[in-house]
Amino acid sequence: MKSTLLKILAGLALLVIGVFAGKFLFGSSGAESVPLPSTLNYRNAGISESSTEIKDFTGNVIEVKKGSSIQEAVKKAQPGDLIRVFPGTYSENVYIDKDNISIQGVVIEGKWPTLDGKKEINDAFLYSGNGILIENFKIINYKGNAIMGQAGNNFIIRNNWIIDTGVYGIFPQYGKNGLIEHNVLSKIADAAIYVGMCDNVDVRHNEVFDNVAGIEIENSRHCLVENNYVHDNTGGLLAFVTPGLPIKTTFDVILRNNFVVNNNHENFGAPGSTVSGIPKGTGILIMAADDAIIENNIITGNNNTGITIVDLANGDPKANDPNSEGNPDRVVILDNIMYDNGNDPIGEIKAIMLTKMQTKGPDIFAFGGGKGSTIRDKNKYRTFGIDSYGPAQIMDTRDVVTMRTPEPVPDRAVSKEELGELTYYGVCAGCHAVGSRLIGVPTEWIQMIHKDNPQGIVDYINKPKNLRDDYPEMPPQDYLSEEAKMAVAEFILSIDIDEGFKKKVPLDKITAK
Repeated sequence: MKSTLLKILAGLALLVIGVFAGKFLFGSSGAESVPLPSTLNYRNAGISESSTEIKDFTGNVIEVKKGSSIQEAVKKAQPGDLIRVFPGTYSENVYIDKDNISIQGVVIEGKWPTLDGKKEINDAFLYSGNGILIENFKIINYKGNAIMGQAGNNFIIRNNWIIDTGVYGIFPQYGKNGLIEHNVLSKIADAAIYVGMCDNVDVRHNEVFDNVAGIEIENSRHCLVENNYVHDNTGGLLAFVTPGLPIKTTFDVILRNNFVVNNNHENFGAPGSTVSGIPKGTGILIMAADDAIIENNIITGNNNTGITIVDLANGDPKANDPNSEGNPDRVVILDNIMYDNGNDPIGEIKAIMLTKMQTKGPDIFAFGGGKGSTIRDKNKYRTFGIDSYGPAQIMDTRDVVTMRTPEPVPDRAVSKEELGELTYYGVCAGCHAVGSRLIGVPTEWIQMIHKDNPQGIVDYINKPKNLRDDYPEMPPQDYLSEEAKMAVAEFILSIDIDEGFKKKVPLDKITAK
């Protein structure tokens, strides 16, 4: 009996040794088992699903491992190259000013490559190149943004895990033809996903929670927001116009097949900023956006309203931009599942409902101007303010598969004369607007402080000084070329701004602590 037991134990020991030996001698390493990007869109690359073999891929693969620098790899990379970043912690700002660069994190046995800003660094990734792909990163503890695009076209931002990165999570600014998918974002003080002044962008399959704004389409056109899980934010899905920005419109936005649930988080946005005015309990907000379609969403548990549709005069009464048309026109509400919304309305909605002898907020609340809006079945929901809405003329949007363009849009070719304008649109306008407060001071204040002194703006770009306690510190933009800094400084001073804006606040008040 004892002999038999010893034989069994010996056999098991040999089996274990054999398994480990086989893995050591013949098995592939963890790195080799990680697939390359499944879709290197616009790179003319064919990827084998079963191995790391790349077919028809002419670029180089640059590996970054723990202890080395992602930025150094970017400096070495040429258009068409792939940078693969292995697990480890990287505390740096990565600036990508080249075209067609793909940066892929490699996740091995649950270990992610992690960019940790330690609340000392402003941005994790900044890109101004075209054809940029960023995927498979954990990004934490930055002060400004996790991933910000600065006028780059044909971008893909995918499968990133973003926590507490300051003002914005994913923020493409002034770009065309982009895809944002399979990302998870939380604890962002403004918008988790912020599509600003962009065209032809799909935002799909993301989860956003514990943010002020979940997904925000601002001054952008031709956007599809689909299959996202948007929960426990202050406001869930937003499509609106912010006055004072160079692009004046938001239109052709589809909000479809999303879960918009329990968006009742306290608003912790910067006081005075646009998003600080979002009432907690807002499921979907349409403000001054035209041709927005809301279809087949599950909207539930939002304590203020399920859907709010409002004009600028009521939604952002402090804004003053004569070139922004402030009414939400031709909004279309198709079939949605809405229940258990409006249980604890606040502010103006609470006051308005009390005039109707009601204490509960509606599923759909519309207030202010706008024309041509329609709804599939207005009797299906609890509503306020949609008496003028006619019957919807469409049944669904199933024919719209994507808002992206069939082919990549041309790369931006920037002349010397256009450099200042492009830099302002792609970099500065994310935080500064004329006549409105975003994150930074209004643009007219910058003109007043640095009148006829572009070098003063350049010096401030390189080494900002916080002049006011009620505004956050501006991060240095010293990665910009000297030519770009001077060009944008001169452009800011050349913007034709109504003198009325400048008379609102005396110069000594602007620079006061």
